[in-house]
Amino acid sequence: MGQLPVIAVVGATAAGKSDLAVELALRLDGEVINTDSMQLYEGMDVGTAKLTMEERRGVPHHLLDIWPVTRTASVAEYQRLARPLIEDLRSRGRAPVLAGGSGLYVRAAIDDLEFPGTDPDVRARLEKELAATGPAPLYERLKGLDPVAADNILPGNGRRIVRALEVIELSGRPFSATMPSYDAVYDSVQIGVEVPRPVLDERIERRVALMWAAGLVDEVRALAAARGLAEGRTASRALGYAQVLRFLSGEWTEEQAREETVRATRRFARRQESWFRRDPRVVWLPFDAPDLADRAIAVITGAS
Repeated sequence: MGQLPVIAVVGATAAGKSDLAVELALRLDGEVINTDSMQLYEGMDVGTAKLTMEERRGVPHHLLDIWPVTRTASVAEYQRLARPLIEDLRSRGRAPVLAGGSGLYVRAAIDDLEFPGTDPDVRARLEKELAATGPAPLYERLKGLDPVAADNILPGNGRRIVRALEVIELSGRPFSATMPSYDAVYDSVQIGVEVPRPVLDERIERRVALMWAAGLVDEVRALAAARGLAEGRTASRALGYAQVLRFLSGEWTEEQAREETVRATRRFARRQESWFRRDPRVVWLPFDAPDLADRAIAVITGAS
């Protein structure tokens, strides 16, 4: 058997990706690289279902707890951190096992994605124009400059239209040239953990109940008091954290926060599913198969 491909375990939240990734890493002499954007944050443990040291079963885990909660997430920065890690593991004959449900982060790690730079002055000028005129005139301009990008962006999505025009202006190239494609930079295999929707809905409700029991409210209270969670543009919007912050501010009751966490997580899981379903390379396996790890390994070794 030649060198193993880069392995990515993907799927919706609460599907069981983390546990499968650990099992695969143990069996294939691998190490886990986190691809959950919220598990990058230090101290966000309960609400992100971060595996405990015991649950990691001795498998090294990378890119957990690397950012303070006040840091705005950057997928471009994540890519700069993940790629050398993958290269290092492969050079040492270790199998990189990516685990997490942040689709763009998975793609940033294994696919040919470019993240063009930004210019605060250009961005500010375009955002000022957007505020003054609304998205329609900017969208018309984008259609003229880059019809492919315009086809892929909703006419009302001002933020994306501004970003596309900014990249075109700075790079002199179409924004569509930097849009995600399914061109992998590594030999890779993606295993999708498939859970029927009614079962997934139940698992999400149970997971939220367990998070509450494990002290999510206390975790959010401590992060807000000591580390400035509420000021973090990305971390403060994380599932569970955003809802608990609204409870702590007196806007919601605790029960409302909990119910809304369940609802928001279910909506998020549907978005994750549709993102990964669009990728024809994902091989889906049933979450409850007694031989799930064996089946995943058969897919992985068959591709190597």
